[in-house]
Amino acid sequence: MITKIDLTLEEFWALPEGETAYELVDGKAIPKVSPKEFHSTLTFALTTLLTRWAKSRGRVRLEWALTLKRNGRDWSPVPEVTYVSYERLPQSIFRNQACPVPPELVIEIISPGQTMKEFEEKARDYFNAGVTRVWVVDPEALSITAFFSDGTKQTYTGNTKIIDTLLPGLELSPQLIFEEAELI
Repeated sequence: MITKIDLTLEEFWALPEGETAYELVDGKAIPKVSPKEFHSTLTFALTTLLTRWAKSRGRVRLEWALTLKRNGRDWSPVPEVTYVSYERLPQSIFRNQACPVPPELVIEIISPGQTMKEFEEKARDYFNAGVTRVWVVDPEALSITAFFSDGTKQTYTGNTKIIDTLLPGLELSPQLIFEEAELI
């Protein structure tokens, strides 16, 4: 059990690893929701599909902790999937550490009990920290909502292609992702 409520980033990283994953938010170690099957299979499918596209472009990682700032404080969220280009984090830089730069894309998956409103707020925090794009996957609605730093968002369903200038050549659809995850 973590009892200190004003952790520094260094203290957070020094916590012993255990079965529960945590995010650092406002100096507190906040436990992440324990993923269930839909969450797990979607994370794997997204990582697989994005990794195929990202060859020679950048890194796609699942549950890679980030080192960011939120409201002037250290913040270490752990999105389900992260894409960071080799332009932001050169291929030659490879250490066993949290992602040291804001990635271009983070993907979060809604778990039971969580709401889209929570993720809209988290998307704003990501943008304020330098992240370029946020996708939120809703396994119940079989949809993906892309949030843009200008405050707009676009929800994709079915075979509608998710085409984004940030991710040139990537053509995915919710249908393809949910089929890859064997959820439809």
